[in-house]
Amino acid sequence: MKKIDDLIASVDSIHARYTAGRMERETVREWVLGLGGYPEPYATALAAAMQWFRGKHDVEADALKARDLDLLKAISQAGNEH
Repeated sequence: MKKIDDLIASVDSIHARYTAGRMERETVREWVLGLGGYPEPYATALAAAMQWFRGKHDVEADALKARDLDLLKAISQAGNEH
């Protein structure tokens, strides 16, 4: 389970740094797209985040960042839903 604990700690750290403006979106995108495979329930949340970060979105910057942060939070909280 250490791998899951590491994932959650990393996601929480990325989320906090991105929220505070200490990390650029491109860095977050590359980090998300570089994540390996994880078991359910994390796999579904990760797949949704990867799909989002691969896409091009025509929304304003605040809405884009809000969606990014929601998807990161969903990864972190995926294990709490079961």
